[in-house]
Amino acid sequence: MNPRRHHGFARLARHVVLGITGVISLAPFVWMLLTACKPANEVFSRELHILPEHYACAANFATVFSMVPMLRYLANGAFVVVVILALQLALALPCAYVLAKIPHRGRRMLFGAVVFCLMLPTQVVAIPQFLLAQQLGLVDSIWAVALPHAFSAFGIYLLRQYFQTIPDELLDAARLDGFSEFAIVFRLMLPVALPAVIAFGIFSVTAHWNEFFWPQIVLSSPEKLLPPLGIAFFRNEEAGTDYGALMAAASIVIAPLVIAFLLGQRRFIEGIALSGLKG
Repeated sequence: MNPRRHHGFARLARHVVLGITGVISLAPFVWMLLTACKPANEVFSRELHILPEHYACAANFATVFSMVPMLRYLANGAFVVVVILALQLALALPCAYVLAKIPHRGRRMLFGAVVFCLMLPTQVVAIPQFLLAQQLGLVDSIWAVALPHAFSAFGIYLLRQYFQTIPDELLDAARLDGFSEFAIVFRLMLPVALPAVIAFGIFSVTAHWNEFFWPQIVLSSPEKLLPPLGIAFFRNEEAGTDYGALMAAASIVIAPLVIAFLLGQRRFIEGIALSGLKG
């Protein structure tokens, strides 16, 4: 077979596989948006209509903002994810720097502990964290949601991998210029590792913006709830779930994540790619 023809066939096959994967990945979101524009009678109709016959977008989105204080929930969610990300970076940056660039005994053991923490499910530590939050008087507060996530093993791992790609000569030059180790971390390593920071930021914001399990445990006041808990108000087992409003609420909650990823996708891909260069 002609090598050029074989290469063209392989390239076509890759694009076909990627296209099918993309369609499968996007299908639930397209269905969510279409359902958000359907009235209740079409949602429960026995006949399958992909496109709405009668558009009810305005009514469904108006129902979202009239039934629950969605703007308040969005503001709560934005505050929580910003606080969590700031705390995680404040801790992960120096930890990753020490593991990647400061030779010391026990470095491998500490990195092994970080990897071990990556394998722990959130549910394993939920009860100890709740008891601690209760003793500190943080239950039913935004800080009860944010503080337990201040330490991020994934953030340390990702940044450590990226820091290993930075030449040591750059750090030696900074030390000759009088930089302290903390100055190197926050004034040198942070700007250089911006792609990895953005990649981690997208992971962190997505995970905690969508989190349902932990906020449901520690929050009880309606005005302090986060967006995923606000969506749950549209489920009604007795009167029947309003799926049009439910999908409209889900669309509102997902929209900030989609916009954030589109704005930072180039840095995100660069950070993920470079973080995997060294082990």
